[in-house]
Amino acid sequence: MTPANPRNRQAPTREGWWFLAATLLVGAAAIDAGINLYFLTFGMMLCLLVAGVALSELGLSGLRVRRVLPPAIHAGTPYLMGIALENRKRRLPSFSIEVEDLIDGRPIEKRCYFLKLPAGRLQETAYRNMMARRGRYRLSGFRLATKFPFGLVPRARSVADADELIVYPAVIPASEALLRGLPTHPAPGRSFAPSRQGEFRGLRAFRAGDDPRDIHWRSSARRGLPLVREKEDEETRHATVVLDNDPASETAAFERAVSEAAGICLDLVQRGFSVGLAVRGGEVRADVGGAQVERILRALALIEPDARPLPAVRGTIVRVRPGAAPALESAPAPLLAGRHA
Repeated sequence: MTPANPRNRQAPTREGWWFLAATLLVGAAAIDAGINLYFLTFGMMLCLLVAGVALSELGLSGLRVRRVLPPAIHAGTPYLMGIALENRKRRLPSFSIEVEDLIDGRPIEKRCYFLKLPAGRLQETAYRNMMARRGRYRLSGFRLATKFPFGLVPRARSVADADELIVYPAVIPASEALLRGLPTHPAPGRSFAPSRQGEFRGLRAFRAGDDPRDIHWRSSARRGLPLVREKEDEETRHATVVLDNDPASETAAFERAVSEAAGICLDLVQRGFSVGLAVRGGEVRADVGGAQVERILRALALIEPDARPLPAVRGTIVRVRPGAAPALESAPAPLLAGRHA
């Protein structure tokens, strides 16, 4: 992290303006009257201002700040963003440090406050925030500020630290009527989705979202990379959520449809379905587990209206259209869930 703008100009506080006016008044009186006591008082007040600026700059130097991103952020839902501040100075502590996060160079008006940060220490805290809309946000850096020691002339520094924040859509749970219409019987035959039950099928590389209990430690040690057992799952069911991202849709109806699709996908995964997502311009192939939830939510977070046709899908289909209630369009015998790399 490098300072993008090492020093931001900060106006004095209200108390600082009064103190500055008093300093100038005493200085003018000293020059006019030529009284040594006035000159002494003026010098002391001026030194106090200079010392305040110097100590503030010293407190801001040698600091390293970073974010601790939350695992998931949904639009309209509060989240906690972790802020870690490290004082890399050898001997001198920093006092009264205020850290403000920046999005595209603009502060988000949420601050973290560190009262005292000893030399060589790292402290963590968090601020509470909420994003109103889904999508991709660019976190550009931090603003570090302090009024220490006298609260007269605040000092601030901007630190560049680029990060990407993906805000998932708000989740609208699926209706009970829709969930009751889903098939409850296992798929005919066997699917090859990862499972902790069923017959052993083989080993494959560990992927995000896999259960660590399925790791085959002996083979992993021999190959030098984590390998998990893959078994044939006899009860995995397959469903595809088809979201019609028609460019002719109204914005409010479109955003609600995205939230409904997110809620349906989450409910299906929790019920043991192998879930896929189909939209105009692409699709997320069906799979199971937490990693698949992340893939679907990320796709829904970034989805935009598209004029291309919807892809053809088969099996159990839940169709979501803007301005209409989600509907279970067809539910023939589910297809086998394919194995995906």
